[in-house]
Amino acid sequence: MKDAEAATRVKAYRNARLFVGPRGGRIQITVLRRATHWDEVVAALGYEHLRRHSLRHTGLTWSADVGVSSHLLQKIAGHADPRVTQLYLHPNTAALQQAGNLLSLHLAAPQRPPNGHHLRLIK
Repeated sequence: MKDAEAATRVKAYRNARLFVGPRGGRIQITVLRRATHWDEVVAALGYEHLRRHSLRHTGLTWSADVGVSSHLLQKIAGHADPRVTQLYLHPNTAALQQAGNLLSLHLAAPQRPPNGHHLRLIK
């Protein structure tokens, strides 16, 4: 009995939607486009090329930039495979340079830092 209840909860979780239509079902793309005036808004802003799906990439990238873990990003995106989530992340050049600079500072530090910890080789 517990297995059947757990399976029902898992199925309900997988079918859950953040936003639903007026009758509780899936929101159709055309309805969403009209309701949000998407085409008019992006045209007025000069971003005709922008697609709603691009905002998934942006949201996940910004979340990663502020430190949200890859595991949580995968859950947020609803991806079964973490490699798919990685495809959504687009770090900017400045972030990559900053990561390199931090590594350089770490490697240039004295061999015996004040806290007494030593660099160790991880195999």
